[in-house]
Amino acid sequence: MRRRVIVGLAVTTTVGGLYLWNASWLAPAPQGRPLVEAHRGIHQTFDRTDLTRQECTATRMRPPTNPYLENTIGSMQASFRAGADEVEIDVHPTTDGEFAVFHDWTLECRTNGKGVTRQQRMAYLRTLDLGYGYTADGGKTHQFRGKFVGQMKTLHEILTAFPDKSFLINVKSDDPSEVDALVAYLRARNHPTDRRLRVVASDTVLDRLAVVAPQARRWSVRRTKSCSIRYIVFGWTGYIPESCRHGFIGVPINGRWAFWGWPNRFLQRMRDADVEVVIAGPMGNKSGDPGLTDPVQLDAVPQQYNGRLLTDDVERIGPAVLKRWPLQATR
Repeated sequence: MRRRVIVGLAVTTTVGGLYLWNASWLAPAPQGRPLVEAHRGIHQTFDRTDLTRQECTATRMRPPTNPYLENTIGSMQASFRAGADEVEIDVHPTTDGEFAVFHDWTLECRTNGKGVTRQQRMAYLRTLDLGYGYTADGGKTHQFRGKFVGQMKTLHEILTAFPDKSFLINVKSDDPSEVDALVAYLRARNHPTDRRLRVVASDTVLDRLAVVAPQARRWSVRRTKSCSIRYIVFGWTGYIPESCRHGFIGVPINGRWAFWGWPNRFLQRMRDADVEVVIAGPMGNKSGDPGLTDPVQLDAVPQQYNGRLLTDDVERIGPAVLKRWPLQATR
């Protein structure tokens, strides 16, 4: 009997200590409001069912709900008006020393051009029709053909057009030398390469970025997933995995309960370790969209949350965020 009492007290003490160590209510609530991360900005969505990396998504377009194409000036303007705090864009080096803002590795899917994007001169890329390949009815009609001729821009043009806005730059290749060229390109044109430079890329590219621009914020999909999984396993101790530090941690909106100390204690730990928290779409999402797409999902976000919200539908999520957090500072 005495042994059972001792064991019971030990278990109770351990559970109680674990609870207090991870109790959200014992940590201060964060200040500010969520920041909206617009994946692709306002764009044409597409059916991801059984999608492979080789398929052309422009031919899987859903019926349009807006007049914009991703990676264009108009899309970015509309995204920021809708409430985006940052827009993700894609870049490719060109043969004449520029960086073109365009999603695809090759030109045939979306445009009337041919060839690998990075094997072209910017002068050629500027002549293309960016809406040429989009169709929502199997090729019977092309709703955007002829409307986006000459609208591919350089990274310099985008950053100059939006000098006070934030972009997440997606480097599409695994070649680490590309980030050397990117940093040199930005410095030559007086664009920031400190913490304001935010890059998503492969681990190989980001390792090189840490050398040439050590203050830049680095986002790796693999490291973000690793960070989340390791914190779920070890976070009860307060341990912050190395894969998290100075990077990002992804929190699925329907899996937030698994993150020790959620929300206040968890957010405090991430702030202390210089980790940016990103609430993403739900696990098991059949649509395949990585971000939030329904304003109802915001009901699960704490009122005092100042991390990031990843969305694939800033048209709907942005205005809902502005309505719920109308006057609060971003930090």
